[in-house]
Amino acid sequence: MKNLLFVILVAGALVSQAQKPSTGNPDAKMTAAGKLDRTVLPIKEPARPVYKELDVRNTTAPSRFEVKAPAGAPNVIVILIDDMGFGVSEAFGGPVATPTMDKLAENGLKYNRFHTTAVCSPTRVALLTGYNHHSNNMGCITEAATTFPGNTGVRPQTITPMAEVLRQNGYNTAAFGKYHETPPWEISNSGPQDRWPTRSGFEKFYGFIGGETNQWAPLIYDGVTLVETPEDPNYHFTTDMTNHAISWVRFQQALTPDKPFFIYYAPGATHAPHHVAKEWAEKYKGKFDQGWDKLREMTLERQKKMGIVPQNTKLAPKPADIKDWDKLSADEKKLFSRQMEVYAGFAEQTDYESGRLISAIRDLGVMDNTIIIFIAGDNGASAEGQMNGMYSEMTYFSGVPETVPDMLKHYDDWGLPSTYPHFSAGWAVALDAPFSYTKQVASDFGGTRNGMIIQWPAGIKAKGEIRSQFGHVIDIAPTIYEIAKIPAPKMVNGIQQDPVEGTSLAYTFPDAGAKEKHTVQYFEMLGNRGVYQDGWFARTIHRPAWLLKPLHTLLEDKWELYNTNEDFSLANDLAAQNPDKLKSMQELFMKEAEKYHVLPLDDRLLERTNAALMGRPTVMGDRKTLTLGEGMKGMGVDIFIDLRNTSYTITADVEVKDNGNGVIVCQGGRFGGLSFYMKNGKPVFTYNYLGMESTDIVANEALKPGRYTLVYDFQYDGVGAGKGGTGIITVDGKKAAESKIAHTQPGIFSVDDLADVGVDEGTHVADYGGSSKFNGKIGKVTLERK
Repeated sequence: MKNLLFVILVAGALVSQAQKPSTGNPDAKMTAAGKLDRTVLPIKEPARPVYKELDVRNTTAPSRFEVKAPAGAPNVIVILIDDMGFGVSEAFGGPVATPTMDKLAENGLKYNRFHTTAVCSPTRVALLTGYNHHSNNMGCITEAATTFPGNTGVRPQTITPMAEVLRQNGYNTAAFGKYHETPPWEISNSGPQDRWPTRSGFEKFYGFIGGETNQWAPLIYDGVTLVETPEDPNYHFTTDMTNHAISWVRFQQALTPDKPFFIYYAPGATHAPHHVAKEWAEKYKGKFDQGWDKLREMTLERQKKMGIVPQNTKLAPKPADIKDWDKLSADEKKLFSRQMEVYAGFAEQTDYESGRLISAIRDLGVMDNTIIIFIAGDNGASAEGQMNGMYSEMTYFSGVPETVPDMLKHYDDWGLPSTYPHFSAGWAVALDAPFSYTKQVASDFGGTRNGMIIQWPAGIKAKGEIRSQFGHVIDIAPTIYEIAKIPAPKMVNGIQQDPVEGTSLAYTFPDAGAKEKHTVQYFEMLGNRGVYQDGWFARTIHRPAWLLKPLHTLLEDKWELYNTNEDFSLANDLAAQNPDKLKSMQELFMKEAEKYHVLPLDDRLLERTNAALMGRPTVMGDRKTLTLGEGMKGMGVDIFIDLRNTSYTITADVEVKDNGNGVIVCQGGRFGGLSFYMKNGKPVFTYNYLGMESTDIVANEALKPGRYTLVYDFQYDGVGAGKGGTGIITVDGKKAAESKIAHTQPGIFSVDDLADVGVDEGTHVADYGGSSKFNGKIGKVTLERK
């Protein structure tokens, strides 16, 4: 075989000029390319010719069929920052230095009336498709999916992601960072993987799949493969993902410089946990001591001076639940100021890393025909930290409040690896200035209005200008399709596609005064709802993000009416003066809600976290037993057996070597979890309660080398959530240790420290005295709920 290959290669070199495939007339080739039907994907290749000639030398080779992007199609970079409110960035009048955004704006356009859906997954799926979030069955986050149309969490076959459309039209495609569009019950080797990024149009993916991650110890996938976090004492995920993005685009341009690329760059920042190196946070030391009330005022004044908002804009009323800064205690002010300093450093670092990617594009010499769409937030700033903030978000999921004195113990290391922090809701309101509310509140622009910047030197000649036409995240895909000269597909894989629901923003590029084309848009999230039409906005505040229960029932909600052409911040309710207009707007909302699968409204909150109650699947289903083997890791809540609030046993067949060490099975990490492992030859079980206290159950004797059956049996105390119990370790049927566990976590241990066999990936549940990898052999591990 090697000799035949050698002969072919040598002969090919000798006759390379003797016979070449016909390339045809260049004009004819362009005509052929122009006749490609790009509305049907995959683009159909021509029928293969049939030959009667015996000798290949007596005929002419046909041209090779290849789908290429339309001539002049630009490179596309979409940058989507997480949980950044309208009033965060310096570019939009906020307190955080964002030189990357500033430079983009100087050479491009700012959009001051651009909107998202108010929550993460819905915004992202709308951005990546050009369809409303309910049309995508993403009425809320994937972890709150139900079986109702509009809320299943499963993208319908009648909608194809933009990345897949671009890929099948000749683009290289890559995504880096956060991807929160995959249903959690599909995040395992068993899949299906249809809604993973690499099956949703991206040829390359490096990042995490889920709502948030520990920036110091993330759960990273490269494609569909779970990879270990690099061992670097200075590691930070935003830096890591940027390095991978830069490496990918350099490689792509080196090999195929004539092929356009699409990069989706979506950091986990600035979503909690607010993790950043101390030097970034220290840049803001003392800069927020004036508090959130004064910050709102200062932000609005800057926004007016910059022309971001009209001169008559007023601060919308601050919600009554948010305390006045001057009425806080000295300890509250100290803690809350530090929370904001860390967040600001986190946001500035994110801007810096985005700038590194853009600098790489500039160094490659392709900036002129690269459109960069920078969206500063997938929703408003987050008030999910509640009134005091949190040193560890996991306390929220278990309903355990954190006190200011307890959090002050973490003052010096706030934002570092020993914390998993969030800030107070007061800062979220301030960072959404000039509006009233925050993330989750789709009926207020504080939840949905996000600053956007678009730069495209070859296609946008205006520099440093502002565009005020109404826009929505569903407009991004149609914009890219238009400028790339690629139609939205009508048929994909034999399935008729729904018409794209967004409106291209390309008409705004040359003309600041162009008449608005996106004239109607509904908003809805967990009962918060509203509708926009030709400058008018009707809405109802159903539930602020810091409350677990709605203010009213859906039928009793109070509706308000605003003329946004004259009232930028929604400060002047006109419902009483215009009852007929309000009624017509309410009717319009219902019409749009029916059209886009918004109905029936679902305002349930905690109930929607219960998969069985909602009817959505989990991998375990009703099974009470799970048998695992060594090397199985990264199993999330919807994949692993549920050991919360119940009795259970863990049975492991192991082969112990000298001084047995390492994890047999674990779930969770530093901020809460459980682990069955060996240390210095002894079987040990550790229950880590919220990172606040740990119970270690340790066998009385070390095991000699050999095969053993180790069992951990937990007897839960009574009925209800969060109770304690008794843990017993046996070795080959003989009791080796017993101890009480005072209480357990009723909620999840973590969103990214998951269940592993043979190792503890990410942060560690316990102190293993070294590597967490088991140094013996694990046969099988069986977990059983009782």
